Amino acid sequence: MERTIKEYIILILKGMGMGAADVVPGVSGGTIAFITGIYEELIDSIKSINLNALKLFFTGKFTEFWKEINGTFLISVFIGIGISIFSLAKGLEYLLNNFPILVWSFFFGLIVASAIYVARTIKKWNFATITAGIIGIAVAYIITIISPAEANTSYLFVFIAGAIAICAMILPGISGSFILVLLGMYKFILEAVGDFNIAIILTFMVGAAIGIIAFSNVLSWLLKKYHNITISVLAGFMVGSLNKVWPWKEVTATFIDLHGDVKTLAEVNILPGTFEQITGNNAFIWEAVLLVIIGFALIFVIEGVSKKLIKK
Repeated sequence: MERTIKEYIILILKGMGMGAADVVPGVSGGTIAFITGIYEELIDSIKSINLNALKLFFTGKFTEFWKEINGTFLISVFIGIGISIFSLAKGLEYLLNNFPILVWSFFFGLIVASAIYVARTIKKWNFATITAGIIGIAVAYIITIISPAEANTSYLFVFIAGAIAICAMILPGISGSFILVLLGMYKFILEAVGDFNIAIILTFMVGAAIGIIAFSNVLSWLLKKYHNITISVLAGFMVGSLNKVWPWKEVTATFIDLHGDVKTLAEVNILPGTFEQITGNNAFIWEAVLLVIIGFALIFVIEGVSKKLIKK
């Protein structure tokens, strides 16, 4: 697909939105790709990196290879993702550590609106799509209540973590960052990005590249053969993931990691008033409600702007 320079700049901005979402546990870059209208092209483009494309590359047919994989589209999106990840890692780590209720409130609103947006794209509701949605909700909910593991910082495990997390990152509603939390690798990878640890970053990226190429083929096939059912599962993932991003939580179990840091092992959702009674901390109720509303509205603002840009 031929695009203008302006359209490629917009793709970079959309990639930045995906990158910003992927940094935060509970929010998916795939959701942002979906609402900005590039999701299926992204999956198909990644899927096109196959043996045929590699044959073109290794026989010196670089122009044909670039067209085969929709290279300019992919590089534009991934430049945007990279800009956000490297620029926001430290900032988001600070906000999550110091203002968790406000951050999670904003993303709660984002995910509710995203689930509605995705569900609206289902062309036909029937028993199969409703069942698929319920299964999606159940799977995502189960994932959110699994206790996180302690970090294994070997290069092999960093590689495996990259391959697993990237699959979640391109699924709307399933956060790759949260998968890293479950694997006990979130803080380790975030610190590696913030400290620009080349060895760890490259190992993670190689795992991610292999994982996303393999998984995109499966996802592309599902979207083509069972579009409504697949979209229903994805919408269900978003609804199920809301359990993780509920702003007010009580920590019920902790553990000490290898670095001597206290980590949360288990937590339960509680009401704002209960949160204040148990923790003695400000529940920021009105601020949280406002941020939920802003997050909710933002998705439909992005949707409206994206539609106008697509028409142009």
